[in-house]
Amino acid sequence: MQAARRRIAASGLALALSGAVLVLGTGGSAHAATTCSQDYLPLPDPVCTPGALNPSVTQSTIGSTICVSGWTATVRPSSSYTTALKITQIAEYGYADTTTADYEEDHFIPLELGGAPKDPKNLWPEPHSAASGGSSSGKDSVENKLKKAVCAGTVTLAQARNAIATDWTTALADLGLS
Repeated sequence: MQAARRRIAASGLALALSGAVLVLGTGGSAHAATTCSQDYLPLPDPVCTPGALNPSVTQSTIGSTICVSGWTATVRPSSSYTTALKITQIAEYGYADTTTADYEEDHFIPLELGGAPKDPKNLWPEPHSAASGGSSSGKDSVENKLKKAVCAGTVTLAQARNAIATDWTTALADLGLS
């Protein structure tokens, strides 16, 4: 039941992200919600962290953005920014463990696929623990494989974004990349 609810919520996001009409900023303000649900783990709560895109990254610009070695380092926010946000969001998610080292302030739509670097709607405190239903290191591997597939032309940027937004744990299989 929980997995079905997570997929339904994520499907709505994936549909929205796949449309080209989204205009999302790269700056951000605090979350509107003060309480986020852990029910969606290993995904973030779709209300608190719906994802946001970097408008500079499109299918036509991947050759000068995400497919350039080292490009993500040019847009990655500072650790002082992400650590402060992580502390706030750990409280919003109501995690019992408040040790910041136990979480990665993760981009829901990864920088590798043109996620918005600093928008709080695209950042969330992802637990490192596999007990949460996944792990941040497992998601990192999926992100890298999706970026390689996009840059190789195996899948489109929209397909990769849609797959990771729907459920990163099945994204590779859903695209026939596993």
